[in-house]
Amino acid sequence: MSVPALFDPITFRSVTARNRITVSPMCQYSATDGVANDWHIQHLGARAMGGAGIVFTEVAHVADIGRITPYCLGLYSPEQLAPLKRIAEIIAMGGAVPAMQIGHAGRKAGTDAPWRGGKPIPGVWEPVGPTATPFGPGYATPHALSTGEIAEIIAQFVAGARVALEAGFKIIELHGAHGYLLHSFLSPVSNTRNDEYGGDLAGRARFLLEVVDAVRDVWPEELPLFVRLSCVDWMEGGLTIADTVEIAKMLKATGKVDLIDCSSGNIAAVGPVIPRAYPGYQVPFAEAVRHGAKIPTGAVGMISEPTHADEILANGRADLVFVARAILADPVWPLRAAKALGAEQAVMPQYARARL
Repeated sequence: MSVPALFDPITFRSVTARNRITVSPMCQYSATDGVANDWHIQHLGARAMGGAGIVFTEVAHVADIGRITPYCLGLYSPEQLAPLKRIAEIIAMGGAVPAMQIGHAGRKAGTDAPWRGGKPIPGVWEPVGPTATPFGPGYATPHALSTGEIAEIIAQFVAGARVALEAGFKIIELHGAHGYLLHSFLSPVSNTRNDEYGGDLAGRARFLLEVVDAVRDVWPEELPLFVRLSCVDWMEGGLTIADTVEIAKMLKATGKVDLIDCSSGNIAAVGPVIPRAYPGYQVPFAEAVRHGAKIPTGAVGMISEPTHADEILANGRADLVFVARAILADPVWPLRAAKALGAEQAVMPQYARARL
């Protein structure tokens, strides 16, 4: 019997995942001073024990003022290392590949937790961005980064990658989507600079490419490096899928990036006209980038049915499926998907009696 595409192992460099199901980075807003705790350990461990191939932490931020909220993970303090090691260990214990998303919130930094409204917290810290244009009404005016300050943030990404490596993670993903710092440089909506970090697409992509180059210098050659992109801004004058294919070609040409995780939107608090989301509404972006730039892609966005996830892969529309809501609700979604598709999937021996 042929193996369903969803359960066909995949290898990036020296790292092999047992299947194509990836637990998408999902913020938990539960850290203290950027330090993970038992919540993160049990949350991510459960998803690894549940059968996913790759398990990502939520985004871990490279600077204290680069956190989305004061309750997000960080990579900038010695106290943050030990619990991250425990997280990587428990993910690996569950048979999944431990992965970490790394980012900087930029002009979106300093908001409250979503269940407290998610609004900007006045005076918590000064956000930064490509220009002094706020993310939206009620958001603080960001400090426009100088070229020297950009270099400092690149160094922070490098330091963060070193922490991820020391903690034992085998894949890192640079967060270049959803209006955060790297995306805000890529998009013409938010980047109106007239120096080497602005202007045309090549100028706006310079910051991301420099981060990739610098991070790859410390991230081992045998370990994969992913990049998440917002493939379209859903705004007049914003990034289009054609732009993103070109960005992906630039990343492919470096030889340093192994996969593009294809999301969309969130470049500004007001203005985007995002269509009603439906299962797989972003899959065409992953397909366009995969075929246009000849680079592996990940599909994400309300993918919850095993047959749908399998179809995406079987028809060459993406190489990984990133699952968020479905696996947040059901940590053993991969095991249920294996049963639905008739696939062989190893179960932790402690759970062998739990016939799904």
